[in-house]
Amino acid sequence: MDIEFNKNEDSLKQLVFQLKSKLKKVYLGGGEKRIAKEHEKGKLTARERIDYLIDEGSEFLEVGAFAGEGMYPEVGGCPSGGVVTGIGYIKGRQCVIVANDATVKAGAWFPITAKKNLRAQEISIENKLPIVYLVDSAGVFLPMQNEIFPDKEHFGRMFRNNAVMSSMGIVQIAAIMGSCVAGGAYLPIMSDEALIVEGTGSVFLGGSYLVKSAIGETIDNETLGGATTHCEISGVTDYKCKDDKEALDHIRTIFDKLGENPKAGFSRVEPAAPKLDEQEIYGILPADRAKPYDMMDIIHRLVDNSEFEPYKELYGQSLICGLGRIDGWAVGIVANQRKIVKSKKGEMQMGGVIYSDSADKAARFIMNCNQKKIPLVFLQDVSGFMVGSKAEHGGIIKDGAKMVNAMANSVVPKFTIIVGNSYGAGNYAMCGKAYDPRLIYSWPTAQLAVMSGAAAAKTLLQIQVSALKAKGEEITPEAEQELLERITAKYNEELSPYYAAARLWVDGIIDPLETRKVISMGIEAANHAPIEKPYNVGVIQT
Repeated sequence: MDIEFNKNEDSLKQLVFQLKSKLKKVYLGGGEKRIAKEHEKGKLTARERIDYLIDEGSEFLEVGAFAGEGMYPEVGGCPSGGVVTGIGYIKGRQCVIVANDATVKAGAWFPITAKKNLRAQEISIENKLPIVYLVDSAGVFLPMQNEIFPDKEHFGRMFRNNAVMSSMGIVQIAAIMGSCVAGGAYLPIMSDEALIVEGTGSVFLGGSYLVKSAIGETIDNETLGGATTHCEISGVTDYKCKDDKEALDHIRTIFDKLGENPKAGFSRVEPAAPKLDEQEIYGILPADRAKPYDMMDIIHRLVDNSEFEPYKELYGQSLICGLGRIDGWAVGIVANQRKIVKSKKGEMQMGGVIYSDSADKAARFIMNCNQKKIPLVFLQDVSGFMVGSKAEHGGIIKDGAKMVNAMANSVVPKFTIIVGNSYGAGNYAMCGKAYDPRLIYSWPTAQLAVMSGAAAAKTLLQIQVSALKAKGEEITPEAEQELLERITAKYNEELSPYYAAARLWVDGIIDPLETRKVISMGIEAANHAPIEKPYNVGVIQT
């Protein structure tokens, strides 16, 4: 192996080590003291509940592990958004699981908690997957109620979704394993079946303090809305369980008897590992993001048997399009080529840039995949579309619009992996979060923004210097350099994949070696939802 390969490998492995260290901290939720307090009450933590609930030895694909990362420092933060969500297997059935983390502010709902809960429901709806709610929440985090309560994308949307999901035939099971108050009380009770744990579970519209202040009645929470009350007096809940484990066992029993639903019918054969060593991805991806590399070297280490059928291989070479299989599933891959290529017309094309010919090719390929019912995988390392008079006169906007149209209207499921850069309209054309990928994950090498840090910083510097000059103020070269460094530092922080993951612009950050698992579990989930509408691109730019 050459020196460059070893340097790249060291750099990416260091980023993966940092990722795993950050995840370990996230998995502690509110910290070890808070975990001990839950155990003292005879309760399992959110993550322990999920581990017990899912099939032994099965995979759990976490969604939004870094939600809330670095946010709300004024109130001590909100690790993982105070809720654990993801896709798991119960009695061999794939499902979405949502578990409130009572170690984080007693499971209270922050603005990011609302966004994460709605994302979990979206995954359930899009893929027609059953969903399990493990409820243990003190309700809205009151100091931020104005950011959580009344709007369309706030918490009320969850209960609207409960109703809509029920009408769609999506199975919803809820276990009340701790507090469940106020509007939040509707979530388990609008589910198909609700279980409650004796002694720790309680559900009511208003707790004992509110009841006392509102109507003067003195009553304790257990009598007001505990397991005995709701299983024997009100009939609000369906099953009374003596502890967390019994409740989780009962959910497994329910899943054991679920009927089968129609499938989408995506092609799958016996899975095979790539023939080329996946570990070599670490050394192939340059540590210096400005350096070119051949994206085909990455693709051959992601697809089964390292077999890939390129589409229009010699045309529009700045985008790679083609067919392969990942863990047995047939996929259509659209990936940014990062090496410099030369067109037959003699034009040198920069890596990571989308040109007219490549956008034209990708649009046609995406339409073909929809015609053949093949899920799409986008591998992003994109700087944006080509600019300048030659590109504009050649109709780059028209060809870009055609690609965006073909991709946005896709009826086959789309999956996005951000390998490196994800800038500007390139993020859009390559199926960024705004274009409904079923799952979108990034590698630790990813950067998301409207443009690169260097380009943005220089642009912002020019604007600020011009503003100062307009006021008659001159700026020294030293002051200008200091300003540039300050702007660059702020912008670079916002480019970080952790910044994106904190805000759920991506579903998570993964080790590159987890890419095949994410795509495979994603297509398996999507296979539960038959395609119901015909592919129609409307008026397309020709």
